[in-house]
Amino acid sequence: MTTHKMSRWGAVAMGTALAAGLLSACGDAGATNKPDQEAQQPSGEQTNAQETSTPSPFAADSLQATLEQKDGKDVVTNSTSMRVVVNKQRYLPDGYEPSDLVIPNVPFSYGDAEAQEKSHLRKEAAEALEQLFEGAKAADIELYAVSGYRSYARQKNIYDRNVSIKGALSVNNDLEQTFGDTEEGRWLADHAQEYGFIVHYLKGKEQQTGYSYEPWHIRYVGKELAEAVHASGLSLEEYLDESNLNSGK
Repeated sequence: MTTHKMSRWGAVAMGTALAAGLLSACGDAGATNKPDQEAQQPSGEQTNAQETSTPSPFAADSLQATLEQKDGKDVVTNSTSMRVVVNKQRYLPDGYEPSDLVIPNVPFSYGDAEAQEKSHLRKEAAEALEQLFEGAKAADIELYAVSGYRSYARQKNIYDRNVSIKGALSVNNDLEQTFGDTEEGRWLADHAQEYGFIVHYLKGKEQQTGYSYEPWHIRYVGKELAEAVHASGLSLEEYLDESNLNSGK
């Protein structure tokens, strides 16, 4: 969901070498040709670490585990998951539409929210957005919802219009990007994860996400994953890559 302050700047938009984390211990010690038996034995600390190592709770939602080839496209296999990663390379199944769309009880930047497709969110995300707005209000932060769910048809219309007007898929809007420097933008960046949201398109992560910096655009992924992604400083796409999840960070 996209949220704006009264000035209508901001937005909360709602709407993923693999072995890099492996360590090697093959160095020689001393000048003898005889193998160092003690060096080859794992220490108690190493053994305990191996025995107590547990897989990431997000392993099932990794980018690699949630993709299949279908009709020449990479299609996500966890389309109903709140942790699904969809982007220019990762497609939703044809005809997908959430079955639990509702309108959150939050202020919108436009009238007649009931008649607008973009007013909707999935139920779990809508309830979380209501809590985020309550938290913002308690901190004397005023936000307005702008854009949530987009059907394929509406997304295509927006894309086609932007291309015809701007001649490009995405356009940097300096005024909107300054939202990140406002009190509202800073509050959102610091507290969104407490409600299960992340700022999806981070500054400096354009190559990883495929999109320009959008400090107003938040994505619901659930509290556990949101807090982990926020603490890591990574984009959602980087965090859910198997190379990161397997690194134990």
